[in-house]
Amino acid sequence: MRINGRVWKYGDDINTDVIFPGKYTFSVTDADRMVNHALEDLDERFRYEMRPGDIIVAGDNWGCGSSREQAVKCLKAIGVGAIIAKSFSRIYFRNAINVGLPVIICPQIVEYVEKGDFLEIDFVNGMIYFEEKKWAFKSLPTFLQSIIDDGGMLQYLKKVNKE
Repeated sequence: MRINGRVWKYGDDINTDVIFPGKYTFSVTDADRMVNHALEDLDERFRYEMRPGDIIVAGDNWGCGSSREQAVKCLKAIGVGAIIAKSFSRIYFRNAINVGLPVIICPQIVEYVEKGDFLEIDFVNGMIYFEEKKWAFKSLPTFLQSIIDDGGMLQYLKKVNKE
């Protein structure tokens, strides 16, 4: 699988309250409505200017804070193609896989790209391309990549249980 997208770049320690504000946790439960609040406290233009397939590039510890699933679901629902970061909080990383949002650890790329740049990601070969540069990343184990490819854990389990 390959995706192409425009970069949205953010820094270190972006927590789940900034990705999806905690004040909406119990009042906004539908993913189609969650998109209206994606990153609103960090980047008010994101939800208006983001295009399906765009890629978030971030520093260390993306998704720290609470284990709020909405912080992943809102980005998946708005159409984020992947998140590339220097590192992820462990629980955010797993929540992303569970909802089928590709996450990549590639610290080297963060220093080279800026907001608005275009990247191509080749998940099969574990490569990210930007202009004349390319970076390798460690691909996910096959069973985790299968969960993402199937659109998330629920879809994966339905598929596996049919077989």
